[in-house]
Amino acid sequence: MIRLDPRSTALIAIDMHRGHLDPAVATLPLPAHRCRPVIERAAELFAEVRSRGVPIVHVVTEYRDAAEIASNPFWARVHDEPATARKGILRHNLAGSPGTEIIPELHDPRDLVVRGKRRYSAFQATDLEFVLRRTLGADTLILAGINTSTCVLCAAFEATNRDFRVIVAADAVDSMDGEDMHRFALHLVAAALGWPLGNHEIVKALSP
Repeated sequence: MIRLDPRSTALIAIDMHRGHLDPAVATLPLPAHRCRPVIERAAELFAEVRSRGVPIVHVVTEYRDAAEIASNPFWARVHDEPATARKGILRHNLAGSPGTEIIPELHDPRDLVVRGKRRYSAFQATDLEFVLRRTLGADTLILAGINTSTCVLCAAFEATNRDFRVIVAADAVDSMDGEDMHRFALHLVAAALGWPLGNHEIVKALSP
């Protein structure tokens, strides 16, 4: 049985913004029928961990302009390809757009926010690690967010490489790349990186 110390644990909410989870404005949307369920499951988990003193850090993708996105050659290529899940990526989460807004049900004034994530990595060119180590004193990370198959998986690899203990909140992640990729990412985490746990398991692990 895994035990988690709330005093040294932080929950990282990766890209749980309108750009993925609000079908009305999303530029890289999760399938509409999957948005509300993952928001509700995440909101339940977030309320539980906050009540136990675990801080939540939201990491939000945000670009100054389309050129910052297009400097990645793969993204520049798939922007105009209608068959890819990342079609239209050059319009994704531009600064000031509604897509950069955190889903209201998931945000609390006590939470911290790290903006300026520009690639799949939540750590690259952000102050996330500084916040985790210096501000919060965390050595264990609970990862939630979108997409399981890219940004969440990348964060799990990078957190493992930095010797954080990694938990993936299996009920509070999903992927626009489909159910198979979502499940594969969770299997990969379990094989090599950390522990995918459901909401009930996480809450139990945080309990005295």
